[in-house]
Amino acid sequence: MVLRDRLPLKACLVNAIPLIAIALAVSACGSGAKKAGRDQSPPEVGYVVVQPTSVPVTTELGGRTTAYQSSEVRPQVSGIIRRRLFTEGSVVHKGQTLYQIDPSLYVAATNAARANLTSAQANAEATKVKADRYKPLAEIQAVAKQDYTDVAAQARQAAAAVGQTRAALDTARINLRFTNVPAPITGRIGRSLFTEGALVTASQTNPLTTIQRLDPIFVDIQQSSADLLALRRALASKGITPTSAVVRLKLEDGSDYGQTGTVEFSEVMVNEATGTVTLRARFPNAQGILLPGMFVRATFAQSIDTNAFLVPQAGVTRDAKGNATVLLVGPSNKAVLRSVTASRIIGQNWVITAGLKSGDKVITEGTGKAKPDQPIKPVSAGSKQTLTLPKQDKSSPAQTKN
Repeated sequence: MVLRDRLPLKACLVNAIPLIAIALAVSACGSGAKKAGRDQSPPEVGYVVVQPTSVPVTTELGGRTTAYQSSEVRPQVSGIIRRRLFTEGSVVHKGQTLYQIDPSLYVAATNAARANLTSAQANAEATKVKADRYKPLAEIQAVAKQDYTDVAAQARQAAAAVGQTRAALDTARINLRFTNVPAPITGRIGRSLFTEGALVTASQTNPLTTIQRLDPIFVDIQQSSADLLALRRALASKGITPTSAVVRLKLEDGSDYGQTGTVEFSEVMVNEATGTVTLRARFPNAQGILLPGMFVRATFAQSIDTNAFLVPQAGVTRDAKGNATVLLVGPSNKAVLRSVTASRIIGQNWVITAGLKSGDKVITEGTGKAKPDQPIKPVSAGSKQTLTLPKQDKSSPAQTKN
């Protein structure tokens, strides 16, 4: 009896299995069709409307700092250095005495020149008096006219000798003054290359020391002649205008200098060895951070592009060849792929110089979901997008715990 009851139950289960499989397949097909229908809805993307704007054309070039004024101090007379009257590395002022050269020989030369002048003045006075006496005698023919002519010539020669000796005295006084070596400019003085007791000469090649004025300070920037030529051509074309060059610096450690400078001038000749033109900028340097010879990076705007577009970086992609492309909202809300020229980055935006026109809608959000020539659902960038969650099919069997 037991076996007879079990056989019909087993046969029923065997017959029911195909029917269950068919039902599951039909349910899966219906669910897949619903899911496929939901996936066919156009993706939602965010866009921005671009308009032309004025964008500075910036350039970053290397340069080196140069002292605003530099003077090599040299002796103008020969002698032994008696004293050094400055502290190395300090700030000295124009006219301040730096060295004192032994003045003994120059004092003696000055005294001799003064004595010679006195002698010449006495001789000139005597010859003049004699010439004055001979003049009336020559008029009455009491003396020969030739004698008067000779005496008058001697008086003029004596007067000329006075001028010569006076000039010699002035020269001696100047040489005596040169025994005190002054600072020709105001600035920071370097180390002394000669010590007390050293012999210096007026014709020596080595300076005694060097003085440099560091506030303000120059930065010599090297720009290739090709870039300068391209800039001038751009200025001649429509949409590019010149601008006053305000320069910013990056120091050798990568930090910003903090203060801006201005371009003073550009040289009118090209360096044949390097093919560059030197631009000179002036910077304030009250704290003495910039020292002569430092390498810096200068960033400045040489012109302004009045017909450029700023596009957020998220909206610009690159193809396999590295060309910049953007997706636009096209007619009938379809994505349109367009090639553009992205020259550089300013802040969070790419600067687009070609490929866009005023009023274009550039997709910047959801670019991964949009495909060229496919329908999209455009909304303004930054607006809250609607997320559609899949609904649970009530007819699907609930999961049960084992």
